[in-house]
Amino acid sequence: MAVTPSETYSRALEERRRLVAASQRIATRLAFARLGIALAGAALAWLVLVPRTLSWPWLLIPAAAFAAAARLHDRVLGRQARAERAVRFYERGLARVDDRWAGGGCAGDEYLDPKHPYASDLDLFGRASLFELLSTARTRSGEKTLASWLLSPALPEEVRVRQEAVKELRGRLDLREELCVLGEDVRSGVDTDGLVAWACAPALLEGRWQVGAGAALAVANLTTLGLFFSGVHGLGPFLVSAVVSGVFARVHGKRAAHVLRAVERPAAELRILAETLGRLEREPFRAALLRSLAAPLSGAPTPASRQIASLARLSEWNESRRNQIFAPLAALCLLGTQLAFALERFRARSGASVRHWVEAVGAMESLSSLAAFAFEHPEDPFPEILEAGPVFEARGLGHPLLPAIRCVRNDVRMGHGLQLLMVSGSNMSGKSTLLRSVGVNTVLALAGAPVRARALALSPLQVAACMRVQDSLAEGTSHFYAEIQRLHALTSLGRSSGLPLLFLLDEVLHGTNSHDRRIGAEALVRGLVERGALGLVTTHDLALAAIADELAPRAANVHFEDHLEEDRIVFDYRLKPGVVRKSNALALMRAIGLEI
Repeated sequence: MAVTPSETYSRALEERRRLVAASQRIATRLAFARLGIALAGAALAWLVLVPRTLSWPWLLIPAAAFAAAARLHDRVLGRQARAERAVRFYERGLARVDDRWAGGGCAGDEYLDPKHPYASDLDLFGRASLFELLSTARTRSGEKTLASWLLSPALPEEVRVRQEAVKELRGRLDLREELCVLGEDVRSGVDTDGLVAWACAPALLEGRWQVGAGAALAVANLTTLGLFFSGVHGLGPFLVSAVVSGVFARVHGKRAAHVLRAVERPAAELRILAETLGRLEREPFRAALLRSLAAPLSGAPTPASRQIASLARLSEWNESRRNQIFAPLAALCLLGTQLAFALERFRARSGASVRHWVEAVGAMESLSSLAAFAFEHPEDPFPEILEAGPVFEARGLGHPLLPAIRCVRNDVRMGHGLQLLMVSGSNMSGKSTLLRSVGVNTVLALAGAPVRARALALSPLQVAACMRVQDSLAEGTSHFYAEIQRLHALTSLGRSSGLPLLFLLDEVLHGTNSHDRRIGAEALVRGLVERGALGLVTTHDLALAAIADELAPRAANVHFEDHLEEDRIVFDYRLKPGVVRKSNALALMRAIGLEI
């Protein structure tokens, strides 16, 4: 019997929780051991300093023991922190499997453009959105890449190579866990967009002699100061060296400060980015896309992970300049200026590659997010991507954001001569959910993900929706005016996108009178159909259902219906052929107590 995703996650979660508990026990013992070593060292120090029964080399024993215990303690705490992050990884996975995920992940609100042709209508971003369900990314680059895949349909060949990569990553649970654990803290610290912009910017400091001069001045400062304290000569040589060093630092000061500001971020987080790159460098991949992403990371003479690690070390040294004890020595060594030149050497050597490294991490995290979705929903198939179209043929189509227990599936077929489905039905019967199911699954399919259907075949399509239109008091825009603006943008997109349009219109033109609505809706839909688009239009105005009859056989009427059970309206959410013949509006008004 096959092991379910829930069982797999539950077992791994228990293992990681046991590791956390074991690490906590060891860390506690080591903390007491460090305290004991410190007390023993204090006792030895008393014996050395007061009665002088022991010589000072005895102090080396507790010092070495304390250093070893501290190092071991740090390693155990690091292992505990990773295990705790793994616990959260599996807890979030179980929440997604059990449909308890809403509000627990990254909503991606920053990627929502109100003017996008379908993002807000299909709940791509925000709380309980498709992005929150999918994203396991822990870098801004990963989130940004995933968002771009949802916002822009890929061409068939790109979709197929993503599918191949997702299928491979689906079974690599250990890799997906490690990527999330390694990258847990990157998003909050490393501005990857800023890092790429800095790496690709023109150099501000150039010249080999300045590097040598800075090093020579640092040696001169330390040497003349040492000779002064040893009594070899007076303070004059040191003062001369210090003045020359000050002039040198001032000449390069503004440009050096600008370069250093680019790495004023915690070095530990750059190290995590380096670890993530290193993990990808070591992983053997079979899928062509995964191999192409990993190849540039280790293909250079110095792997990407080591180069980012060197940047992390420079960042650490830059941070150390703020230490009040170390600051005087850093000034004598011209550390700021020398670090700025070292950063410029990094930029000259590796700057052009940083963008590719960051993009590779982003794409890998996006594929890992889709792979997690595929693993957690093994019954969801990958769609068949057709070259010829337009076609959208789904069997057992459902909405991926609905809990499985509430998801009612329907067959939806368009193409091969049928371009329009006019969906009629009463309020709350499932019309809007059907449109969103079609749109969201198209977005998933053309991003390279599995879909919530028993089978789906589609050609490349440009989704455009008019479902969630809002008026604006601040802009003086009525609901109707906002809707016709959206419809104009939709029709313009159909002419310019280069892909056949998949239009989703919910209660089209319901902000005007029935006469104008009938004329306007027919002209709009007829124009879209004549330009080769596919689409669904919902209505509870049965007069609009005649549009499908007039456009037949390129259009057809379908409907949802309901019935009364003991004065309660019941919906079955099943799509049926033809036009609905009754409405529940009066029954709903009576049900809430209106006198009708």
